[in-house]
Amino acid sequence: MLLPLNFRLQLFEFEDLPWFPHIIRQGMLDFLRFMISKLDAYEAALPLLQELLDRTNQRHITDLCSGAGGGIAGIQQALSRRMGSPVHVTLSDLYPNLQAYTYLQKQSDGALDFIPTPVNAAAVPESITGVRTIFSSFHHFPPPVARAILQDAADKRAAISVFEGADKSWLELLLLWFAFPLVILVVTPFIRPFSLSRLFFTYIIPLIPLGILWDGTVSLLRIYTPGMLQQMVSEIKTENYTWRAGKAGTRPGKYVIYLIGYPG
Repeated sequence: MLLPLNFRLQLFEFEDLPWFPHIIRQGMLDFLRFMISKLDAYEAALPLLQELLDRTNQRHITDLCSGAGGGIAGIQQALSRRMGSPVHVTLSDLYPNLQAYTYLQKQSDGALDFIPTPVNAAAVPESITGVRTIFSSFHHFPPPVARAILQDAADKRAAISVFEGADKSWLELLLLWFAFPLVILVVTPFIRPFSLSRLFFTYIIPLIPLGILWDGTVSLLRIYTPGMLQQMVSEIKTENYTWRAGKAGTRPGKYVIYLIGYPG
C-alpha cells in the first residue's frame, strides 16, 4: 500500500448527471463490470461477505447501486462455493440497467435476479430483504447521503457491506491515466453483451474512454478512507448495531476498502 490519497474531493462524475446520455453511461458501466470480473477485483471481499452471511444466517444478497452489475456474478459463484450452498443475489439501482441485468440473469441460470423499478439506497422499501451490498458505488454519495444510506440499513435492522475496489493511492491514479487508455481500446470488442454503439462511442467518437478516465479519476478522489468511514458511522443513531471498517487485499488491483454493519 503506497502513497495513500488521504483526502476526499466531492467532484462530479458524468455517470451521476441526469442529463448524461444513457448509451454512454451504459458503455462505461459495461467496461467497469468487464474489468472487475476479469481482474477478480473483489476477491479480498469474499471472506468478509461470508462472515457477514454466516453471522446473519442468510443466503440472500440485495445489491444496491448495481450499475451494470460489475463483478457480482463472479462474487455470487465464489461465495456459493465457499459456503457450500447457493447464494442468491438480487440487483437493484436508482437507474436500473435492464439490458445488463437480463444478460446476467440468463448467464447465471437464475442465481441472479433484479428489481426492474428504481430503488433508492437511502430509502429501501421494507419489502426488499437480504444482506445489502454496495460495490464500487458508495463514493458517489456526498457525506449526508452516504450517512442516510447507512442510517436506513441500521433503522431497518438490515446488515450492510460497502466495498470499494481500490487502495486509494497515487499509484492507482497513475495506472489509470497511463495504462487504462490502451486497456479500453484492447478489451472493448470482447465486452458482452455485444453492442455496436459501444464500438462507435469508443473508436469513432471516443466519449466512453474519455468518460471512463474522468470518472475513474474522480472516483479515486471521492472514495472514503477507512478512517472517514469510521467517523461517519460514529454519527449513525442506532442501538445494538456493530460497524467495522478497514482495508483488505495484498497487491494492486486486489485491494478493497470496506465497511460492514450488522444488528447485534
